[in-house]
Parts: sequence; structure tokens; C-alpha cells
Amino acid sequence: MKVAVYRQEHFNAAHRLFNPEWDEATNEKVFGKCSYPNYHGHNYDLVIKVTGIPDKTTGFVMDMKVLSDLIKTSVIAKFDHKNLNLDTEEFKSLNPTAENIAIVIYNILRPQISDDLDVQVRLYETPRNFVDYPANG
Repeated sequence: MKVAVYRQEHFNAAHRLFNPEWDEATNEKVFGKCSYPNYHGHNYDLVIKVTGIPDKTTGFVMDMKVLSDLIKTSVIAKFDHKNLNLDTEEFKSLNPTAENIAIVIYNILRPQISDDLDVQVRLYETPRNFVDYPANG
């Protein structure tokens, strides 16, 4: 019997959605205000879902303190109060859409969590816009 546990964290970051192969007009048509050259910011809410069978000894799927520390050191410290396009290696050549940010966060965390546990990233860019990766997690 599997159980899902969740840890929610928060970070603030700026970004610009922009395809350098397109001209400004095309970028504005596709990305709207999100393509403006002076960037814009979001208050991101991040929810990490870990699913597995509770340990017989501890009763934990995963120690939530360990999960919290992992998120803070591997994700929050890297992205909080940063310009994702300018200040992070991950988005130097990757458009920092909510979808891509979720995939990057998953790829950072997945190798650090036991293989017998399933991991899913939910990233809220706004209270009404959010993404899940993987989508079937």
C-alpha cells in the first residue's frame, strides 16, 4: 500500500520568456508581457510529492525534515531571489517556462531521493497557473 507525502516550499524569482531565434515582435506575440526585455517576477510555490510504502520501522515514506532540507539546499538556494535567465546555469539556454522549471527541479531532486520512491514536482507560477512533472506522477 503506497502513501503520498508532500512538502511545500516557496521561492521568488524573475525571468523572461524569450526565444533568441525569433524577433521581438514574434516573442511578444507568443509570450506576451512575459517576453518584455526587463524581466518580471513570480512568487513560486513548490510542492514535492513523494510516494512509496511506509518504512516498517519508522512509519515514514520519507523523513519530511530530510526532504525539506534537500529542497532548501538543492533548489531554493539555487533559484530564490535570482533572475533565472541571467543568474542560473540551468536557464542560460533553456527558456524558463513553468514547465521547464518543474522539469529542472525534478532532475535536480530525483537522483537524491531513493529509487524505490516516486517523485513529482508541482510548481505554482500563480495561484491559478501550475504544472506537474511528471504529469502522471
